[in-house]
Amino acid sequence: MSWAVYAGVFALFFATHSVPVRPAIKSRIIARIGLRGFGIAYSILSLAVLSLLIWSAGQAPYIQLWPQMGWQRHVVHLGMLAVCLILAFTIGRPNPFSFGGARHNGFDPARPGIVRITRHPILLALALWAVLHMLPNGDLAHVLLFGVSGSFAVAGRALINGRKRREMGANQWDALNTAVVTAPICQAPVSWAGMVLRVAAGLAAFVTLLSLHPVVIGVSAF
Repeated sequence: MSWAVYAGVFALFFATHSVPVRPAIKSRIIARIGLRGFGIAYSILSLAVLSLLIWSAGQAPYIQLWPQMGWQRHVVHLGMLAVCLILAFTIGRPNPFSFGGARHNGFDPARPGIVRITRHPILLALALWAVLHMLPNGDLAHVLLFGVSGSFAVAGRALINGRKRREMGANQWDALNTAVVTAPICQAPVSWAGMVLRVAAGLAAFVTLLSLHPVVIGVSAF
């Protein structure tokens, strides 16, 4: 694969991650398929294009910037376990600060959960995934892939905050944010059974990723 084709896949990645969430376009899509449908469709599209970008990085010309060492993989394993747990405690939970999802009226700022630590846990998970995977993949194509993906996640936080602040109104957004900031960081879960299920889901996702890595990516995670 040439660098030009690789750049084209990058352009597709940015288009599919920025155009659908523009207010005018997003509102028309939601009017047709609903908010929940938009969230599902956007997630599927994002994963599909990200998968294409990852595959393209493996096909691009190989230019090594630094060698791979054993300790790097161990760091990735530990970090990806954290990523899976972050996602397990995020998916399906109300988050009015997020760009998508539903049931935001069920969000309790006095018990914000992981939102107390970060308003955008999915973006945090994406940024961690990118930084971690850059360690053992020191060739130019993969450094561009993970570097841009991580930067995209970090920049997305400010963009989404600004957009949600405009949608909610500055006073409402500031009041909600203040309520979350002042909530205790450590609280007993509303449901211990629910917490155990989410931890189990995160561990299961981690094991699944390790098992499927050679099948999906073509390289063993070990």
